[in-house]
Amino acid sequence: MALLEVKNLSITFQTKYGPVEAVRDLTFTLDHGESLGVVGESGCGKSITNLAIMGLLPKNAELKADKLTFNGVDLLSLKERDYQKLRGQQVAMIFQDPMSALNPCFSVGEQIIETISVHRQISKKDAHAEALALLNQVGIPAPEERLKCYPHELSGGMAQRVMIAMAISCRPQLLIADEPTTALDVTIQDQILNLLRDIQKQNKMALMLITHDLGVVAQNSDKIQVMYAGEVVESGPTASVVHTPAHPYTKGLLAGHPSHQKAAANDNATKENNKTGATKKRKRLPSIPGMVPDLKQRPVGCQFHPRCHKAGPECMKGMSLLGITNPSHANRQVRCAKPELV
Repeated sequence: MALLEVKNLSITFQTKYGPVEAVRDLTFTLDHGESLGVVGESGCGKSITNLAIMGLLPKNAELKADKLTFNGVDLLSLKERDYQKLRGQQVAMIFQDPMSALNPCFSVGEQIIETISVHRQISKKDAHAEALALLNQVGIPAPEERLKCYPHELSGGMAQRVMIAMAISCRPQLLIADEPTTALDVTIQDQILNLLRDIQKQNKMALMLITHDLGVVAQNSDKIQVMYAGEVVESGPTASVVHTPAHPYTKGLLAGHPSHQKAAANDNATKENNKTGATKKRKRLPSIPGMVPDLKQRPVGCQFHPRCHKAGPECMKGMSLLGITNPSHANRQVRCAKPELV
């Protein structure tokens, strides 16, 4: 049995402009100890999906699903009191902005100790010792002093490490990391991602890594899920999707990534050098034309067709289905009328 099962999940917001379908027909599973990378542009439904799993959707959100279970528990039927026991203890989340997620009125130590005390029956002294050990585990220097600090006294990297310490304090089975490296410099980003990988292995927990950077998920996930306009457009094993993308949107994201462009430039330069001995200049990074569709006025048919160079009449006739397009790629699914899966 999978740890997390999501089948045909849809999320609609009731607004003054009418209903807005932010996520539709989302289906995926996550096994124990497995890592899933969810990637896509801002507004594609990544964070909203996480909030639905955590039971933290706002009141104007309407959630529908054929199945939404965690470790065999039906999340759709849980009452708030039961959800409070689940959150933090079995499912934990690292939010995008640690400075907003941490309470500025309480010290770091008070917040970590409170998290431990709520979910675990231990004394305050033991909770303090556990908090100290957690800060050590996430690589914060002088942890005893940092426990006394308030959030505004920490750097962005330190605050993110504190959020990770809080999230793993009850040893959850699933950790959702929502843009865990946003606003951090490249060096700190790498440290945080390495830390998450190490903690996942140590605690044998499942990890959902949410980001807009395909390069991040390529190095830190077992499988990948590419989202666009609230839909999954491509999914499968990470290496397979990254090396042989089938959906035009996935291809566009990869083409615009600096590491992908550098690799392509090096290959071209090698070929040119072999012929002429000259070095070829790097090209400008390509971008996907157009804009993400307004969810209040979705295009008919494939949501990506207004921006797709391969779009034809068949792409505008109805909602594309996510399915296997080649029997030899049973673990790959693509939502496209003209996939390039070989």
